[in-house]
Amino acid sequence: MVYHYTAVGDSLTFGIGALPGSGFVSLYRRMAEAHLQQFVAYENLGINGLTSDELYERVVKDSRFRGHLKDASLITITVGGNDLIRAVKTGGNRPDRDRLDKALIRCQHNISGCLAAIHKLKKGGEQPYIIRAVGLYNPYPSWDEAAEYVTRFNKYLFGLSNGSYFRVADIYSRFAGREKEMLSLDGIHPSTKGHRVIAEKLNQLGYYPLK
Repeated sequence: MVYHYTAVGDSLTFGIGALPGSGFVSLYRRMAEAHLQQFVAYENLGINGLTSDELYERVVKDSRFRGHLKDASLITITVGGNDLIRAVKTGGNRPDRDRLDKALIRCQHNISGCLAAIHKLKKGGEQPYIIRAVGLYNPYPSWDEAAEYVTRFNKYLFGLSNGSYFRVADIYSRFAGREKEMLSLDGIHPSTKGHRVIAEKLNQLGYYPLK
C-alpha cells in the first residue's frame, strides 16, 4: 500500500530557512513512513509568501491543489504567519492592534473555509485521511501585539481540533525564548533545527486512523 501525503501552505511548507532536504515536510514524510511502515509518496505545494486568502482560493479553485488533496490520506497545513507579517508591514512595520484584529478574523474565516472545502472534496471517499496543522510561533517576540495575535490564532486553531482527524502541532512554547536557535538568519523563518522541531511535533500527534 502507498500513502499519499500532500503539504499545503506558506514558506514553512516550502522549506525556507532549512538546509536542502531538511524542511519539515521532508522530515515528517520520513517519520510517517517509518511509523506507517509503508511507502509515503508526497507532494509539496508550499508557496513562499502565501496568505490565508490565497490558500483558500487555491483549495477551492486550483485543480492541481484539489487533485492532490483529494488523493491524500495525510495532509499538513501551514498558514497565518504571512497574514501577520503583511498586517505589520502595511502598518508601517509596526503592529497596529486594529489592523491585526482584522487580519486575524479574516485568517480564521479562511482556515475554516479551507477545512470545509477539503471535507467536501473528500466526502464519500473510502480511504481514511488525517489533517495536521502547524500552530504559529511569534516572529516578532518583542511586540506584545504580535504575541497577542499568535496566541489568539493558536487558540482558534486548537478549537477546531476534533480528536484524531484534525489535530494541531503546538510549536509556540518550543520557539518562545529560543528564537536564536529556532529561527534562521532572517529572524522570520525556522532554522533547520526549527523545521525538525515542527516535524517532531507533527509526528507526536499520531496517525490514527491511518494506523
